[in-house]
Amino acid sequence: MPDSLTIQLVNRTTTQNVFAYITGLAIKNNMARVFLKPDGHSLYYPKSPPTGVILQPMAEDCAIPLGPPNNTVTVTIPQIAGGRIWFSADDQLNFLLNPGGPGGGAALVEPSVLNPSDPNSQVNFTFCEFTLNNDQLFANISYVDFVSRLPVALTLQAQSGAVQHVSGMPFDPLPKISASLEAQAKKDGWPWDKLIVRKKGTNEPLRILNPTHANAVGASFDGYFEPLVEAAWQKYREGGFDQPRQNQPPPIPPRPEAAPAPPPRPPKPRNLLSKLLHRTSSTASNSPPPVPSHSRPPQFALPTPVCKTLKINTQAGPGIVTGSVRSSDAPLIISSEKFTKPTTADIFSCNTGPFVTGPSPLRNAIIPRLAASFQRSTIAHPPRADCESDPSGDCDEHPSRPETFYKCDITNHYSRIVHECNLDGKGYAFAYDDVQIDEGEDQSGKVNAGDPKVWVVEVGGRDSYVGNKMPVL
Repeated sequence: MPDSLTIQLVNRTTTQNVFAYITGLAIKNNMARVFLKPDGHSLYYPKSPPTGVILQPMAEDCAIPLGPPNNTVTVTIPQIAGGRIWFSADDQLNFLLNPGGPGGGAALVEPSVLNPSDPNSQVNFTFCEFTLNNDQLFANISYVDFVSRLPVALTLQAQSGAVQHVSGMPFDPLPKISASLEAQAKKDGWPWDKLIVRKKGTNEPLRILNPTHANAVGASFDGYFEPLVEAAWQKYREGGFDQPRQNQPPPIPPRPEAAPAPPPRPPKPRNLLSKLLHRTSSTASNSPPPVPSHSRPPQFALPTPVCKTLKINTQAGPGIVTGSVRSSDAPLIISSEKFTKPTTADIFSCNTGPFVTGPSPLRNAIIPRLAASFQRSTIAHPPRADCESDPSGDCDEHPSRPETFYKCDITNHYSRIVHECNLDGKGYAFAYDDVQIDEGEDQSGKVNAGDPKVWVVEVGGRDSYVGNKMPVL
């Protein structure tokens, strides 16, 4: 692996006022914070401010102008860990420094989409992530925090000539995503539409927040995933259920301000309940759903308890491990690991409650796959695409195939919509969005190679395409 790599930065917007900032931790310099200077090869190491002195401006302007639309700027980076390439349009970004950073340098205060007093809060910006070390270049696009008006596409060519391409979103993606979130909010009564952050004084979308950050805009999803969790606990409960409960969905608790839930629906055959479970069922597609009150989200159809054994493919030494629940209040036990019921906040974040990693390699291998199964709502229903024609063929092994994702009414609709709006369906929409079946196609929007030759990063979404080929520059 070389000590440096060439990056081609391409302006695919309609403005010449586009700027790039490349920063990370310098692997060859004690992991100190480093920026690439505007000449595209010199390095700037911000000095740490004195103890107690915070939010200091940088001594150098590290904005790299990308020039007019379709212009390419070539830069060279050293080995960097935890790197980001930031882009902004029309306005430059403001990075600040605090004392006590790694390697004896400064700690970086990055632009925030959650703090309205941040000087960058009204700037149109985005970023992609990368690490270049002795083993490989690994890079990805990310929607884990927000979706920007500035799409990013990645193309990596290896020394062998092999090409990997991540398409990203097309030009001006936010109107389509906003419309989808607004439609979902009307359908289920949850505040998906409040995730849309608009530029001050206008109705124009500036960015869309991940529901992990919903509280920053006064949107509460408290209680959203809990019915899905209850359905999962019933599905994997040992010994089945009392007879009166066998042929009806589990009760769904209303939100605190809601009126009591209506009586359960009459018992239905399992295959019909399975159809009701799926968001894209034929019964749902023939007529639009009623618009519910935002003060009381509607009841969702969930699967008939089928008393299955949960299977998690750790894709590591332990192989496939199994799990079950002894009672509705007991933890889910997978192999030797106990998992309590996650809350909605736990599921969105993937790193709290039962999803906190620790010293156990087995638990750490289970967590990403279990968390992803809740995000994608594959945990509580038979996710086999052909389960209607083969009701006995329930697929309870996780991870499952991409065509099984987001088929329940209760699911991460932000993630669903983000994937739908990427030209190739790829991009990190939650922390464990790289979880996939063995030999499965990547969902996370990453490129990587141990022998990188050139890395092309395009910003703006114009001339976007699908397929593993080099862009026309």
